Amino acid sequence: MTQKKDYLKGQFGNAVSAIIKGIDRDVERGEDALMLGLGIVMLSSTFAPVAPPSILLPLVALTFAISSGFARMNYHNMERKLLESMAQLEGHDKIILHPIAAVFAENPMRSLAESFNPLKNLKRTWKSALGGILINPLWMPIFYVMGIQIIEEKNLGILNRAIIGVEQKISSLSSLV
Repeated sequence: MTQKKDYLKGQFGNAVSAIIKGIDRDVERGEDALMLGLGIVMLSSTFAPVAPPSILLPLVALTFAISSGFARMNYHNMERKLLESMAQLEGHDKIILHPIAAVFAENPMRSLAESFNPLKNLKRTWKSALGGILINPLWMPIFYVMGIQIIEEKNLGILNRAIIGVEQKISSLSSLV
């Protein structure tokens, strides 16, 4: 399946609405990936009677890593597609979409390689080590990737609020006309 390079491919009519619908759909996709990972982790306790913690806990960390990794790639794709779509728009339409683009500028997401590197995220590493000391050393990787998951949820929430703000702005402008 080929990915669209921007939000305007094959769209007719209002370009701003097409971009907002496309990015809103991608935000939902990222939220769904994070919730799927969290749901799988919540269900992992059902395997506790048959799987020892030395097997189950790394699988929990792997589940968090995969879901947050997919959400991060989705976030980067949204940013790329939004910028490519905005390059095709006129000034007035760019101003309407500026709050959404500002979210990407104000909350830049580093690459997955940097996010998963414990030496580049000393605060998260320290917190996960402290949690591992307090609970169980096998939980340290879980806490580390859970921190990545929380950051992804926070950024998607900020982006979702910006989208809602732009939608409300558009609806109030259209009601005035």
